[in-house]
Amino acid sequence: MNIHEYQAKELLAKFGVGIPAGIPALTVEEAVAAAKRLPGPLYVVKAQIHAGGRGKGKFKELGPDAKGGVRLAKSIDEVEAFAKEMLGNTLVTIQTGEAGKQVNRLYVTDGVDIAKEYYLSMVVDRATGRVALIVSTEGGMDIEEVAHSTPEKITTIVIDPAEGFMPHHGRAVAFALKLKGDLNKQAQVISKQLYEAFVALDCAMLEINPLVETADGNLLVLDTKMSFDSNALYRHPDVVALRDETEEDPAEIEASKYDLAYIKLDGDIGCMVNGAGLAMATMDIIKLNGMFPANFLDVGGGATTEKVTAAFKIILSDPAVKGILVNIFGGIMKCDVIAEGIIAAAKEVNLSVPLVVRLEGTNVELGKELMAKSGLPIVSADNLGDAAAKIVAEVKKAA
Repeated sequence: MNIHEYQAKELLAKFGVGIPAGIPALTVEEAVAAAKRLPGPLYVVKAQIHAGGRGKGKFKELGPDAKGGVRLAKSIDEVEAFAKEMLGNTLVTIQTGEAGKQVNRLYVTDGVDIAKEYYLSMVVDRATGRVALIVSTEGGMDIEEVAHSTPEKITTIVIDPAEGFMPHHGRAVAFALKLKGDLNKQAQVISKQLYEAFVALDCAMLEINPLVETADGNLLVLDTKMSFDSNALYRHPDVVALRDETEEDPAEIEASKYDLAYIKLDGDIGCMVNGAGLAMATMDIIKLNGMFPANFLDVGGGATTEKVTAAFKIILSDPAVKGILVNIFGGIMKCDVIAEGIIAAAKEVNLSVPLVVRLEGTNVELGKELMAKSGLPIVSADNLGDAAAKIVAEVKKAA
């Protein structure tokens, strides 16, 4: 789960992290009122969407010469003008794709006199089961280019969660950022605060870009992105309350209601599989056969007829889907239950695209028998390779 920048900063402030004064706004009037409450005379008006690259982004409705989603305002009037241009319009960034995202919220912050920009982030390193703290002296909008062209300017510090954040980790961060004196001490403190927030909130990712050194010698978090481990959200109802469903894919929201793991992709073969590993293998073999998966959808190990029906509806809600491949290994889940769900769903949604089903495991023969007697145009497959070849052939034939 992702949250907005202003929400992430409010959470970090509870851990003592220094952030510039700022106020969220949903309307032009609220943006103006927010600016009047800030010291000024400089203000920053920031579009709030769940995507990076806002500063370099462009608004679809404003033309190629318009400014991006992060703007420096020198007066209250400019804050008002920028708010009018941003709210309700579609911001396209390198992370949103061409569709972009509509801006429904703004964050008006106090201007900061920046002397230097740095980069700091934390992610879970699944290879080692530890937290990777990534820092660079080259913070700002071009950090992706730094990672690509000059990776030696990026330092990774690995922290064992059983040991926790130790003083030497803070010193390593300050050394990597080439900070001395009081700034060195501040870097040690802020990196510890950020680590504590990362662990306490069950974050999957915490990115500070940029972490800035101000002209008066302080370190402040100027921008931040934060995402959370969805498996741990039950421990954080306060974080769940920050969820903005308008920023999420409607199909993914619907899937979450049925405890389905669904992610939309750019292909044309819809997939319904039980088990994340099997789902990945299914997507790979579809691509191997010359087409691309339209989604990742894991129905889990204990799917019911209701869940399978919901999964079908979600897959078919994507107009790009030209065919569906169901790949189920029945262990805990019985193949006859899956077959019943497939039949019920196909009848309910008036299935109009080719459907190939590969079942294996508990009650597999009963499941195949149910599908064969259903009277529906369901193509049965014997194994995964056979299933992928058949769905590709069926889609090409239908075209």
